[in-house]
Amino acid sequence: MSITVFERARIVDPSRGIDETGTVIVDGRKIAAAGKTALNQGIPEGATVIDCAGKAVIPGLIDGRVFIGEPGGEHRETIASASVAAAAGGVTSIVMMPDTDPVIDNVALVEFVLRTAKDTASVNIFPAAAITKGLDGREMTEFGLLREAGAVAFTDGRHTIASALVMRRALTYARDFGATIVHETQDSDLASSGVMNEGLYASWLGLSGIPREAELIPLERDLALARLTRGSYHAAKISTAMAATAVARAKADGASVTAGVSIHNLSLNENDVGEYRTFFRLTPPLRAEEDRLAVIEAVKDGTVDIIVSSHDPQDVDTKRLPFADAAAGAIGLETLLGAALRLYHNGDIPLLRLVETLSTAPARLFGLPGGTLNPGAVADLALVDLEEPWIVSESDIRSRSKNTCFEGARLQGKVLQTLVAGRTVFSA
Repeated sequence: MSITVFERARIVDPSRGIDETGTVIVDGRKIAAAGKTALNQGIPEGATVIDCAGKAVIPGLIDGRVFIGEPGGEHRETIASASVAAAAGGVTSIVMMPDTDPVIDNVALVEFVLRTAKDTASVNIFPAAAITKGLDGREMTEFGLLREAGAVAFTDGRHTIASALVMRRALTYARDFGATIVHETQDSDLASSGVMNEGLYASWLGLSGIPREAELIPLERDLALARLTRGSYHAAKISTAMAATAVARAKADGASVTAGVSIHNLSLNENDVGEYRTFFRLTPPLRAEEDRLAVIEAVKDGTVDIIVSSHDPQDVDTKRLPFADAAAGAIGLETLLGAALRLYHNGDIPLLRLVETLSTAPARLFGLPGGTLNPGAVADLALVDLEEPWIVSESDIRSRSKNTCFEGARLQGKVLQTLVAGRTVFSA
């Protein structure tokens, strides 16, 4: 078993509240020691020593919302290509959405994902199963069997369930199986033909808008049902001040509720759409600056629990269209950490809290290994130079699709090495 020693590293481990200079020792698949006293016994014989000189060692990122093309859309992204992109971004575990063709709504498909991941992926892939068959919002899937097969959560992915009765049943069944319902809320009637945030800027561009209430109304319904059923509910991607207030209120009431936010809604606002730039056509849409600031505050104070990439690969044919006709979605695995570190560098969110939302909290939320540098834990970690500047370039993107919101963006904070179960899966 090989031993690797990361010396003089800035160890950021939210699971233990640690942000200190010290040493991380990886022995085989596990973390043997991590902290300022880790070298008290001296360097183990035959160990590979890496002098980190102030660079940070963090638990590997756990991305709670990733769309992958396989099966059915392999030209956009395969499980293998997504894992390569993830490793380059310091992401060691992915929660994969069921929006595939066919949909991940039965045991055979969950097993297919796990088997394909085992054969081809360099990071951990955890499938989330559909709440309803075919993502059609009507007939529920077999939660018990899917959970047993390895589904870590239940979600209808990009789709919002219109029926309050179906959502009530889903929350009740999920509670009985110790699972979480993950839901993206957008009222289809209110959103209708909207393609960006409703407001003055949409009017200037002559585009139909999506009001904030389209997100809030189904969310308020879900939060009420979470209180009623005592089921675990996760608001997948909130984007407005109103939604953050609603989640905070539900938490104060004692409901078993958590929330996530896409890195795009934390980093960008509606003005980034510019002159009809289709890579910025997203769901939920990029909102007004005051919403962005409110959601950052919600991350900081704990109202929002996790930050996700919402990695959603789209090919050239679906993006090189007029803005209103282009598919919604952007890739994000490789830029998740770099974009998130903007919030640390400009003083919006402390580093410990930021790493918690990207790693420790999603591990806790989905019941996954990782998210910690605790001795004895699996050695999923990333070595990061927090200060190194880099420019996002299409030619360097490892994802099969290139629809990034950060093309040409200057980011600060680069992943130098990623380990999954003690094995190096990426090295800069």
